[in-house]
Amino acid sequence: MGRLTTHVLDTARGAPGSGITIEIFRLVAGSREHLGRAVTNSDGRCDGPILEGEHFQEGEYELVFHAGDYLRTHGVEATEPRFLDVIPLRFGVADPSEHYHVPLLLSPYGYSTYRGS
Repeated sequence: MGRLTTHVLDTARGAPGSGITIEIFRLVAGSREHLGRAVTNSDGRCDGPILEGEHFQEGEYELVFHAGDYLRTHGVEATEPRFLDVIPLRFGVADPSEHYHVPLLLSPYGYSTYRGS
């Protein structure tokens, strides 16, 4: 059964990104359909898949990481508006029977992602 998972690693602190709110959207015909919300646990992961089974379909998705709130909580000083605040990651799902793992590697002034396993 296919599923979507994520986790956040704070590369500046060398620690999991805990307490980060993540929203998931499906992109359909130029609009965004809100599918849900999750918060990372102490390991920087969600307690379960963000999407799975019949809810995980072929198409385009967007994960929205609320990184600014996390950075404020951890005392990262920054000007307002922050350089990074809300980080949207858009990606496509070609085969919803597979596991798609889309992590976020975060620092106050940069981020990266990849398709993990």
